[in-house]
Amino acid sequence: MGMKHRRIALILAAASVAAAGCGRRHGRTGQGMYGDLVADAIPKVEKAVGVPFKTPPKLTVLTRAQVRDFLVRKFDEQSPAAELTGQEAAYKAFGFIPDSLDLRKFLVDLLTEQIVGYYDPGTKTLYVVQGAPEDMAGVTVTHELVHALQDQYMNLDSIQRATGDNDRQMAAQAVIEGQATYEQMSIMTGGANVATLMPGGWDKVREMIRESQGSQPVFASAPQVIQEELLFPYLSGAEFIRRFEVHEPGKQPWTDMPVSTTQILHEPAYFDSVRDVPARVTLPATPGKTVYENDLGEFDTRLFLYRHTHDQDLATNASEGWDGGRYRILDVPGGRATVWVTVWRTTVDAAQFVDALGQVAELRYRTPNPDVKYTGQRTYRGSKRTVIVTPFTANGRSAVLYEDIPTGSSAALLDVARVTAK
Repeated sequence: MGMKHRRIALILAAASVAAAGCGRRHGRTGQGMYGDLVADAIPKVEKAVGVPFKTPPKLTVLTRAQVRDFLVRKFDEQSPAAELTGQEAAYKAFGFIPDSLDLRKFLVDLLTEQIVGYYDPGTKTLYVVQGAPEDMAGVTVTHELVHALQDQYMNLDSIQRATGDNDRQMAAQAVIEGQATYEQMSIMTGGANVATLMPGGWDKVREMIRESQGSQPVFASAPQVIQEELLFPYLSGAEFIRRFEVHEPGKQPWTDMPVSTTQILHEPAYFDSVRDVPARVTLPATPGKTVYENDLGEFDTRLFLYRHTHDQDLATNASEGWDGGRYRILDVPGGRATVWVTVWRTTVDAAQFVDALGQVAELRYRTPNPDVKYTGQRTYRGSKRTVIVTPFTANGRSAVLYEDIPTGSSAALLDVARVTAK
C-alpha cells in the first residue's frame, strides 16, 4: 500500500528447492567462498534470464552490522520521513495497522531481519554478509544477481524511488522480484519448471514460500497487510513471470511493464490483445489539510475488504471489477478523514462494491442499518465515525465514493461532479 522498498534479502525459494532435492554445493575458483558463488552463478543467471551482463557486478563482503546500517540508510533515502508519515497515516485510516504501531521502526526491523545479501542499484554492488551459511548465501546470491542483471537493462533505482501511484509501483515490483524468484528456482532445479517437480505444483510452491517466511519472528508478527504486500511481488510476481515465459518466449518483461496489480493477478488483463488498463482518477480540491494521497489497486482493495469482513470470497469477488481509483487522507475538524474514489468496469461491479463497503462499515464501526437516499447513497452512523458510500458516474464510468469522517464533521468533503476518470 505504500512500502517503497520491499526487497528484504529473504530466502524465498530455498524451501522449494530443498524439497525438490536439487540443492548442490558450488565448486571452488580460488577467489573465496562468495567470489566462487558469484562466479558460478553469473553464467547460470545469464542463461536463465536470456541476456548477458554488460559489466561484471561488484561484490563486497560486510559484517551483518555494516549491512544493516547500509540498508537503514537506503531505507531512509527511498522512504523520506514525510512520505513514510503519509503511508503510516493511510494504513491507520484504512484500519490496516494499529494506531500504536511505529511504522518506520517496524519496517526497519523487518528489513534487516536475517540479512544474508542485498544488491544495491545505487552503488551497483552486491553486498553479502560475512559468515553467512554457504547454502543460504548461494540462494541469496543467485536471486540478487538477477537484480544486478535487471539493473543493467533498466533503472531499478528510479523504480524504487517512484511515488504517487502505489498500484503501478506494486506491479513493477512484481516483475522485478517475480523474475528473480522464478529464475532463481529455475537455476537451482537445473532449468526445470520447479512446479512440475513438486507434488501439488505451483500452489505447493507458493505455500512453501509462505511457510519459509513464518520462521522469521518479525515477519510473523507483522500486520496482515504488511505480510501480504511483502509477499505479493514474490508470489504473484513469480506466477506472472511463469505466464510471461509461456506467452512471450524470448522476451523480457521489463520492456513492457504491467501497470496495475490487476494485470499481475489476472492473465487476460495483461496478455489479451486488448489490455485492461485502469482509469486515471483525479480528485478535486477538498476542505481540510491533505495528509497523504495515493491509490489502492485491486490487490490492496481486496486486502481492505478482507481485513474488515474476514470473508475471502467477498473480498475477492467485490474487488475483481476494479478499474482505477484514488484516495486522500485529510485533517478535518474532529480528526482525520478519508475520501476514496474507485472506478468499476460495470454497474454490477460498482453495486457489488457498494454492498461490500456497507459490510465493512457495519463490522468496523458497529453501525446500525444505513440511511439510504433515492440516489443510492448510503450513510452509516456510528458513535465516533460516519461512513458515506455514494455511487456515481465519472466520465461515463461507474464509480463509488467512500467517505470515512469523524462524526459531527461536515459530510461535504468531495464533489463527485468534479471527479475525472480517464
